[in-house]
Amino acid sequence: MTSSSIDNFKQFFKKTIFFDNELTSELIAILLVYLVQGILGLARLGVSFFLKDELAMSPAEVSVLLGIVAIPWVVKPLFGFISDGLPIFGYRRRPYLILSGLLGTLSWVALGTIVHTPWAATAVIALSSLSVAVSDVIVDSLVVERARHESISNIGSLQSVCWGASAFGGLITAYFSGFLLEKFSPQTIFLITATFPLIVSLVGGLIAEEFQNQYSNWQTVKQQIKNLRQAITQKSIWLPTAFVFVWQATPTADAAFFFFTTNELGFQPEFLGRVRLVTSMASLIGVWLFQRFFKSLPFRTIFFWSTIISTVLGMTMLLLVTHTNRTLGIDDHWFSLGDSLILAVMGQIAYMPVLVLAARLCPPGVEATLFALLMSVSNLAGLISYELGALLTHWFGITEKNFNQLWLLVIVTNLSTLFPLPLIHWLPNSSAESEP
Repeated sequence: MTSSSIDNFKQFFKKTIFFDNELTSELIAILLVYLVQGILGLARLGVSFFLKDELAMSPAEVSVLLGIVAIPWVVKPLFGFISDGLPIFGYRRRPYLILSGLLGTLSWVALGTIVHTPWAATAVIALSSLSVAVSDVIVDSLVVERARHESISNIGSLQSVCWGASAFGGLITAYFSGFLLEKFSPQTIFLITATFPLIVSLVGGLIAEEFQNQYSNWQTVKQQIKNLRQAITQKSIWLPTAFVFVWQATPTADAAFFFFTTNELGFQPEFLGRVRLVTSMASLIGVWLFQRFFKSLPFRTIFFWSTIISTVLGMTMLLLVTHTNRTLGIDDHWFSLGDSLILAVMGQIAYMPVLVLAARLCPPGVEATLFALLMSVSNLAGLISYELGALLTHWFGITEKNFNQLWLLVIVTNLSTLFPLPLIHWLPNSSAESEP
């Protein structure tokens, strides 16, 4: 190949894959951390089957556990304060990435060896969640700082690349999450998964960071808290944040639906791995569609129509729950695959504006901390979503064997996603490409 051909290939690769972002060593480190977050999905099905079969937990109990282990993601700003105010050996980023990777490895090793009770599983999975949350805070802060310098034409491109890296990580392990589970025990899957957080520890050295002479600087943290308080009292910040919270806090039927597909429909891990593969591919398609076609649309328009369409499409789960799809001559497996693909695309298109909006709301000086706070609000909404789902699952008497009222749970959870629409005027009437 000639040098001009190589340059053209590099430019094509840069524009198509990285949306015009320069591929520096630091960006490689950032993308690897997001990639590992996606790869950790290798153990997701193993955890679900481990809780259901080996620990004999009910759908409501699993939903409660999923809410509890999300707590580290709710207190993400705390990790930001700690890393800013308490450098380790003079550095605020690298040591925390290294420690988070080691904690993740130890957590997965523990889950694969010494965990035999629901309480122990909750504690260890929460520690694993903590390790990912800490590394996520570090790379999020780097992304937000970089995003402040993006041109208007490239706004949101860095978030798209990072989210795409996470989705790609999920993609390359999605099928194997089910395939390996049919060959090995969940504990073996956990031990395999334990190797990946070490990548986060290894790439810590690629982060560009100046040595801090002060080993403790809580004065900086106090100033950040003051700036943060001033920021969140602005109506232009807390109103959109409140909308995103209400939008994502609606109850979910995910835990109950997992029990239905495995215990009632008899879906095997290998097939569920295929479903995860399809949804991971769909997430990447959603990122690409947003970046290419929808980022010029106003936030209100994207949220409104994605909510309406997702609610309507979500009701198609009723066909599977009531076995109507069989009457229509559609196999359970094919119906589930198609439904998952479409819903995943719509969900990703709807979620990308959340990331862009969060970065846009952050004023200079408190970008990293405020972004972490906004993401924590979103994660708190997710926690509430699981707990409300657990409550409804219990109320409707849905167990690992009784799915008589699952159709009602599907209707309630889908209709609840429409509740935030009367508040849509809380969002700015602008698009990702417009001036902040």
